[in-house]
Amino acid sequence: MSVDPSSFVVTLGAAVGALVLGVDPQIGVEQAEAVSHAVEQSASQVLDGVAAAIGTLPEDARVSAEQMVDDVTGRLQSEMEAHLPEREGAEPEETEPEEPDETESLTASPSVTIPAASADLGPSVFVPPSTFPLTSSAVTAPIGAVAVFAPWLKKAGNLCEGITAPVLAALYSVENGFRYGPTAPVSPAGALGPGQFMPGTWEIYGEDADGDGKADVFGIADPVMASGRMLCDNWNRIEEWKEQGRVTGDTLSLTLASYNAGADAVLRSGGMPSGHPDYERETKPYVARILAARPAFERILSPLLALEIPSDVRDLGQMVIEQAFRYLGLPYVWGGGNIEGPTGGGFDCSGLTSFAMHAATGIVLPRTSETQWTVGVEVPLDEARPGDLVFGNWQAGGPGHVGIYLGGGLMVHAPTTGDVVRVGEVFPDMRARRIV
Repeated sequence: MSVDPSSFVVTLGAAVGALVLGVDPQIGVEQAEAVSHAVEQSASQVLDGVAAAIGTLPEDARVSAEQMVDDVTGRLQSEMEAHLPEREGAEPEETEPEEPDETESLTASPSVTIPAASADLGPSVFVPPSTFPLTSSAVTAPIGAVAVFAPWLKKAGNLCEGITAPVLAALYSVENGFRYGPTAPVSPAGALGPGQFMPGTWEIYGEDADGDGKADVFGIADPVMASGRMLCDNWNRIEEWKEQGRVTGDTLSLTLASYNAGADAVLRSGGMPSGHPDYERETKPYVARILAARPAFERILSPLLALEIPSDVRDLGQMVIEQAFRYLGLPYVWGGGNIEGPTGGGFDCSGLTSFAMHAATGIVLPRTSETQWTVGVEVPLDEARPGDLVFGNWQAGGPGHVGIYLGGGLMVHAPTTGDVVRVGEVFPDMRARRIV
């Protein structure tokens, strides 16, 4: 098991932040059972990893980290026990593959650990067991969903100086927890989609951003770009009003308030909306939650925003990546996963690639990394593009490991027992193969 000390401390701090903010944890039954099972099976290993991680910290940080563990563990345990669903029946039996797919010891490689967030972050979220020994959906953002949104958050975050991708991500976490698609909840007031647009506002800002022929308020690209345009318009208005002496206050805070209460409310109040009960109960706490979540989303998005995905491979290759990103943080399970999704509580490396490739393209890959190597055509690693498969940990029978290339020397993969689906650097011995 591997624990990144800096990410470990970040996760502890984020856990405290989430609990202090009073987030009501929610967690899906399938995901909760999978993580609980993994924690139970490797509890002593996890705790040993925590101790080892603290031991690698500088002396001044070690004391505070140990104190944080003492302070937080009991409270997180009670949060987990209060909100995890009860199991029904016996534990599922682990699936044994016909032949080993990975060895227990992969080539050492640094990984990009995506740390936890610390605010009202929506459903189906948890801390990977390799990062913290307890599980609480209050602790981390739905990273798989954030990853799907990341390319458009990046694009919208470049529309104007004041509105960045982490700000947009924090806003979307508060608005609707990154829930999108036709089944995404509609607010009691009638606000729609992940950006929670009222119909009249959507008529103004809603456009077809991804070229699919429609402006879809329940989609990803169209709402994110609409939110970016709306926020930038209000940012510019507020800056102008400040220059005219008509409003005072932090421009970002006032811009976020305008997304909730309207720009006119900012102008009428001469700054942060006030004088109405809704502003006190909703708008001000809304702004505070977004600002509190922004630093965590800066960390979460950092490796995702660094990926440059060429437009000509945005279609199938990126779709494969997006399907794998849905399960970031899910435990590694030897022999786990198939084209239908995780089994036995998780994925092994080729189970993840089988699922992601099939979900995105309909292609059914052979089950093991050795046999997947026979599909498609090999390309030089320096010519690999997002969505290609990368193979490594070579043995007599072929590759013992497979991941999905992201670009920039990174891949998403299910590493080994005790770890989770994560983003990491490609191994030095890896070779690439193009399937789509």
